Amino acid sequence: MSGASIRLTDVRARYPNAGEAAIDGISLDVHPGEFVVLVGPSGCGKSTLLRTVNRLVPLEHGRIELDGVDTATLDPVAMRRSIGYAIQAVGLFTHMSVAENVGVVPSLLHWDRPRIDARVDEMLELVRLDPARYRRRRPSELSGGEAQRVGVARALAAEPRALLMDEPFGALDSIVRRTLQRELHDIVRATQTTTLFVTHDIREAQRLADRIVVMRSGRIESPQSDFSRELFSDE
Repeated sequence: MSGASIRLTDVRARYPNAGEAAIDGISLDVHPGEFVVLVGPSGCGKSTLLRTVNRLVPLEHGRIELDGVDTATLDPVAMRRSIGYAIQAVGLFTHMSVAENVGVVPSLLHWDRPRIDARVDEMLELVRLDPARYRRRRPSELSGGEAQRVGVARALAAEPRALLMDEPFGALDSIVRRTLQRELHDIVRATQTTTLFVTHDIREAQRLADRIVVMRSGRIESPQSDFSRELFSDE
């Protein structure tokens, strides 16, 4: 299965009671199967931009399309279940086992139990967690790196054609982080999942990206701008 196309056209979003737009006039095409990384300083709008794609942040202006379909015309709950989403806080359900966490979206999509069980095992193996050892564990029994692996497995479990990732490895130590970067790189290319990834870490962006998009003050910076050059000058 090939990845989805994502097109943002003149997108603007503003938080309630905010004077300035959080993102202001952004247009961006993400091609099927492409891994695009958003970088920039804190508060530049990269996480907000990510969340406009699955409509967690509403648009004030502009249009976002998935495979040519305006997301404003789609049921937001159904659309979110079709898009993988992983964040730094992981957000595993503490009352559920690892297997239940990974299978939560397939369950909501009414997959039959044998299909869910097989997919859970497949995803755990994909992120290098032995299903026999990890299926029944609770999130409280996992290390930070293991929890992030489960988070990635859950994000990919329902076979999404698009994946949104917001600083997913930001809280991990450098060794675990580098390992998961390599594994994610291999996974999304093997599955051809279109990925939009947010990080403040330039080296992480360089390791993962097919294309890097620099943001500043709610807008996309030109690669030739002084700001972009300075951002990469020490790397």
